[in-house]
Amino acid sequence: MFMLVSMRTYSLDDVYETRKRRDSWWTVYFVDPVACRAALPVANHTRLTPNGLTVLSLVLGMVSAACFAANQLVAGAVVFYLSFMIDCVDGKIARLKGTGTPFGLWLDYVGDRVRVVLCAGGLAYGQYTLTGDVRYVVLGAAVAVLDLFRYVNAPQMKRVREAVREERQLPELDEDPEALEQVPLDQLTLDPDPLDPVALDPDPLERMPLERTPRPRSFPRRLNRFLARRRVRSHLISGIEFHAAVFVVAPLAGAWALIPLAAAAGVLLLANEVVLVYRMWLFTRRHGVASSQESREHVLV
Repeated sequence: MFMLVSMRTYSLDDVYETRKRRDSWWTVYFVDPVACRAALPVANHTRLTPNGLTVLSLVLGMVSAACFAANQLVAGAVVFYLSFMIDCVDGKIARLKGTGTPFGLWLDYVGDRVRVVLCAGGLAYGQYTLTGDVRYVVLGAAVAVLDLFRYVNAPQMKRVREAVREERQLPELDEDPEALEQVPLDQLTLDPDPLDPVALDPDPLERMPLERTPRPRSFPRRLNRFLARRRVRSHLISGIEFHAAVFVVAPLAGAWALIPLAAAAGVLLLANEVVLVYRMWLFTRRHGVASSQESREHVLV
């Protein structure tokens, strides 16, 4: 006796539904169009799991690092792009089939860090052995440190956000680690700063805190709405754009572009992190004052 098992066939529209609500402009315009089409045959004609795709992405990252170490810049850039694209496919498959696991989240997170460190080391090694220029060693170390700092900073900001949400009983926001950098913490207060021109929520009515103060529409707010309709975060550069600049754009342009493009991208990324830390400091200070006032009122009552 044979048992017939019906399996769902996914469409491209189904894959599109798995895209993040907002993502980096590099992913939206240069990766998702390829990743969505690559995810479709993977979902319909293979048994590849998200974890298997993550491991494949890491292996390709190692190949990219080896190409950089051998001074094959174009090959390294192409393989790095493929590695990142497959890394996007694994998330789409996980959301499409509902097969994501906590271990898969860890594997994806750690795999990304390993890939960046290996590629930074390979790039530095290949150029240093070719030219003897110690600046490439500094470049590799700086890229690795900046990437690690960004991915250490993001979870800490998430912890602050969750603590505020728990204390103020605010609605839960996007849990995507990559999206942490787009959420200004001052948007979590009950009475946001009216002088803050940045509003990164594409639909304020969807996540409006209690007693939200209406603010006039400024150009940054209109720009943010424009970007939100296209699923693009308002930040010029995040970790993803930083990786693309260092490991894809600069190597394709040639060895002459490695240091200036990586330095420019690094400065922009660091500036972005400084702004996030500053916003967090403003928020924690304002929230601390509010908590103190509430405590005094409670004592008086």
